[in-house]
Amino acid sequence: MTKVRFHGPVAGFSGAMGEMVFADNEEAGRTVVYMKKHYPPSEAQLAQQARLAEAAYHASEMLSDPETSAFYAQIAKERKSTAQAVAIADTLNLPSVESIDLSKYKGQVGDVIEIQAVDDIGLADLEVIISTHDGSPIERGKAVEKVARSGRWMYTTTAPVEAGSEIYIEVVGIDHAKNETKMAENPTVGAAD
Repeated sequence: MTKVRFHGPVAGFSGAMGEMVFADNEEAGRTVVYMKKHYPPSEAQLAQQARLAEAAYHASEMLSDPETSAFYAQIAKERKSTAQAVAIADTLNLPSVESIDLSKYKGQVGDVIEIQAVDDIGLADLEVIISTHDGSPIERGKAVEKVARSGRWMYTTTAPVEAGSEIYIEVVGIDHAKNETKMAENPTVGAAD
């Protein structure tokens, strides 16, 4: 049976009418319409349905935490969506580190490493790990985002490294859904850019 929600002339529908199915989302203020399908799903469609079901389960677990739920609710309000939809999208959309800018890094304390990292709603955390070429730790710490959800991060170094040393710099980003992304560079300190 089709249901109609009134606010002014008509605010939303839910239910089926012939081959059309209406899904009314009062919280987001919109109605989604799709056609009924009359054929069995393909293997790819079944895999996608399983992936969506897993993402929905993960999103529900995340939203059980009041602080996380409030964060997703704020994003949902900005996007005119629901916290559940934003949390599912965050689970499905993996973050990525786009670039590590070492042009200001000369091996001195206070040098800045700039990182560009993208995610659908921004990363929750970004860590920089600097080690020698053989894996001995030099330093590690949290980068700071220049502007919230901008994807532009800065890390200020805390340990000196001798010019000419081969080092390994790894950047590890984590989004709000706990998806992880990594990128690494293997520069020689003080080498010409």
